[in-house]
Amino acid sequence: MSDHDLLPDDQTAPETSSEDEVYELNRRDVAAVLYAVDVGDRDRLVGLMEPMHPADIADLLEQINEFDRRRLIELYGVEFDGDILSELDESIREDVIEALRPEVLAEAVRELESDDVVDLVEDMEEPQQEAILEVLDDADRVVVEQALSYPEDSAGRLMQREVVSAPEHWNVGQAIDFLRGTESLPEQFYHVILVDPKHRPTGYATLGKLMASAREKPLHDITEDSFQPIPVDQDEEDVAYAFNQYHLISAPVVDENERLVGVITIDDAMVVLDEEHEEDILRLAGVGEGSLTDRVIDTTRQRIPWLAVNLVTAVLASLVIAMFEDVIAGFVALAVLMPIVASMGGNAGTQSLTVAVRAIATKDLTGSNVWRVIRREVLVGLVNGVIFAVVMGIVGVIWFGSPMLGVVIGIAMVVNLVVAGLAGTVIPVALEKLGVDPALASGAFVTTVTDVVGFFAFLGLAAVMLL
Repeated sequence: MSDHDLLPDDQTAPETSSEDEVYELNRRDVAAVLYAVDVGDRDRLVGLMEPMHPADIADLLEQINEFDRRRLIELYGVEFDGDILSELDESIREDVIEALRPEVLAEAVRELESDDVVDLVEDMEEPQQEAILEVLDDADRVVVEQALSYPEDSAGRLMQREVVSAPEHWNVGQAIDFLRGTESLPEQFYHVILVDPKHRPTGYATLGKLMASAREKPLHDITEDSFQPIPVDQDEEDVAYAFNQYHLISAPVVDENERLVGVITIDDAMVVLDEEHEEDILRLAGVGEGSLTDRVIDTTRQRIPWLAVNLVTAVLASLVIAMFEDVIAGFVALAVLMPIVASMGGNAGTQSLTVAVRAIATKDLTGSNVWRVIRREVLVGLVNGVIFAVVMGIVGVIWFGSPMLGVVIGIAMVVNLVVAGLAGTVIPVALEKLGVDPALASGAFVTTVTDVVGFFAFLGLAAVMLL
């Protein structure tokens, strides 16, 4: 039985509070939508999807196959909300746009704020960009094209042009009257930005203070200390860091002449922050920036380079092992214990690496504290190495009846965990200084170092102390 057949026409999902049943409820919702699509019941489809948030509809479109997705879009028709496009994964967004009728696409895009339209079109091919831009009003098209002229991943791409500003000499009453009399306010805004006669921002006031203050109070008396203009060409990573570091809700964006050109709100900054965190995690694992909707061939292409790098590191480690063939032949126990030393070093290196990459991304690891952090990681490696050296020394004696073998693996464990702590911190810092993304390349180097050092220390000590 397919998911389409799970729900008869009149059956509804039961209310429940357990995690397993919540998953079943979501699954049944998808099945109900697909059933409505199968029977061509548009009223039923609209009724099922109307209570859904655009993000949930986007998730639904991502979960179903391409054939069902196209049928759903065609049946849903003019009800398609522009916010759904903003929430969609980039891997299927273009397919959805192609499936929309031109008039539906036009209406959906016109509903979006300028920053959402920019986010929608900036990664598209030129024909797709033109299809979106053509449905915009002339004024909106100019705004979007101007935003696209700014560097990629800059504040200019991230900002929205819909700004609420007021002359700095106004009082609260004038500002409130202006807001009430303006028909084209942004859907969401948090501050009224004060500007001088040259349209340069000089401060901002929150809506809460504005509503709580007397009408005759000057606006500059209720401005916030958190005011921090952002250059239009500033990297979006730095923008997200500023929002997180200084607890900003919104921030004005200024051009090279310090004139107000837009505003960035916290929701857009947090999207960047989440994307950066996700990107770091995926790169540390060597899986690129793919998604669950990617084709097999695309996913394979993304992963092959990192598997190839891993193969090279494995060959290097094998060359070290080959240098001690005679030692291994004389003591078979070495072959049994070798993977333990390498594995412990690899895990310890990954722990230090993860901490370092995260600290670099959040700007917590800087030139002023890097040596203190390196010293800490080395000492942690030393302490952990001593603890597990004692454990493995005892295991070596009990398992193989050789006290000297226990000493060898114990010393090798200490050496490798110390080196792991050192490499896990120094390598990402060095790569970052060289302009290479530490999340992208550190893992391969750290693995190579811990494998080579682990095998060399263990087998080298065995050659000296056991022969």
